Amino acid sequence: MKKLPWMSLGALTLAVAAIAPASAQEKSVAVTAIVEHPALDSVRDGIQAALKQAGYESGKNLKWQYQSAQGNTGTAAQIARKFVGDKPDAIVAIATPSAQAVVAATKSVPVVYSAVTDPVAAKLVPSWEPSKTNVTGVSDLLALDKQIDLVKQVVPGAKRIGMVYNPGEANSVVVVKELQKLLPTLGMTLVEAAAPRSVDVSSAARSLIGKVDVIYTNTDNNVVSAYESLVKVGQDAKIPLIASDTDSVKRGAIAALGINYRDLGEQTGRMVVRILKGEKPGDIKSEVSTKMELFVNPSAAEKQGVKLPEALIKSAAQVIQ
Repeated sequence: MKKLPWMSLGALTLAVAAIAPASAQEKSVAVTAIVEHPALDSVRDGIQAALKQAGYESGKNLKWQYQSAQGNTGTAAQIARKFVGDKPDAIVAIATPSAQAVVAATKSVPVVYSAVTDPVAAKLVPSWEPSKTNVTGVSDLLALDKQIDLVKQVVPGAKRIGMVYNPGEANSVVVVKELQKLLPTLGMTLVEAAAPRSVDVSSAARSLIGKVDVIYTNTDNNVVSAYESLVKVGQDAKIPLIASDTDSVKRGAIAALGINYRDLGEQTGRMVVRILKGEKPGDIKSEVSTKMELFVNPSAAEKQGVKLPEALIKSAAQVIQ
């Protein structure tokens, strides 16, 4: 009978020990995106999937929160400040404007950017090497020469390349500057149309009618969030539309040689897992997604006045019907 108190205490100790690891393992990840559209939503879902695969599941051992800035940079800054105040184990910022807002708001909370074309130009990290700061991430940088090769396959005689973009979005400015250097070497020119807001996309596209042979779109968030309005102009004016993200092909672009944004999200999620397990973001080199896929949409091509070569259709990872 004298052993009972000792046994009860032992049982209590075991019960506490069983509970302690679960609470100790609980992590918190806060995710924000500048706007909701298919590509960025795929990144978010990929992040969550990678966390779950690594054993971090919302409602069990992971506190997950997500907020979209709905295309407003002021709202992005408010979300960034709120998340920093929450002191999560990591903040994931999807797209350049949200990443810039979060990086400006903290020098201590680990930050992982995703779907940022040029993190150095956006001043998120000092170089592509480990930053030695609280920031790392995954870029969706594309080789523009391959993008122009695709344009030439779809519209062989194209000389004037139109581009609708937001001059206030760093990743788009980088692409414009690179195209301004690249296209003249190929006997081509860039014709720009500014769309500072999503509602400006349609009018900016219409301003290119008669001035361009094709419109190329990068992953500009204003443009992608209003892509249907761009498609309407392409169809009405018979201007072929080539995208850089494959989700836009489903929405009416003719073709895209782009990154699978779900895969990009999973790659980002795996980086977040490394941080949750104790690695410092400043010791992790920024990464680039290397998995490229060709999507084509023959029906969109017909509506925009071109016929896709059979060889291009056969080489596509996905043909949108």
